[in-house]
Amino acid sequence: KLKAARKSKKTVMLDFYADWCVSCIEMEQSTFHDPRVATLMSRFTLLQADVTKNDETDQALLKRFGIFGPPAILFFPPQENEMRQYRAVGFMNANDFSSLLTTVLNAKILTNL
Repeated sequence: KLKAARKSKKTVMLDFYADWCVSCIEMEQSTFHDPRVATLMSRFTLLQADVTKNDETDQALLKRFGIFGPPAILFFPPQENEMRQYRAVGFMNANDFSSLLTTVLNAKILTNL
């Protein structure tokens, strides 16, 4: 799914989520529903990796991206590698997350100049 999404003209936001993750649920209910955050998120191609089962496949996926566990949010510009410097791990409130999204969007614009 990530390969397909990266063919779009938008930066991909990959969200690692689990039903048992309290911080994930809090971000889903508060941060992602904040109007500023929702508006900014609409400028990304959104993908969610549900690692609720925490099975072998989920563990392999986490290992592949070097993540200990959710929540973790990674950004992939079209046809490029992850913008690792903007990786978010752990809970972020709406103010901090909207600032991060703005920074990611502005960084991508600057690289296209």
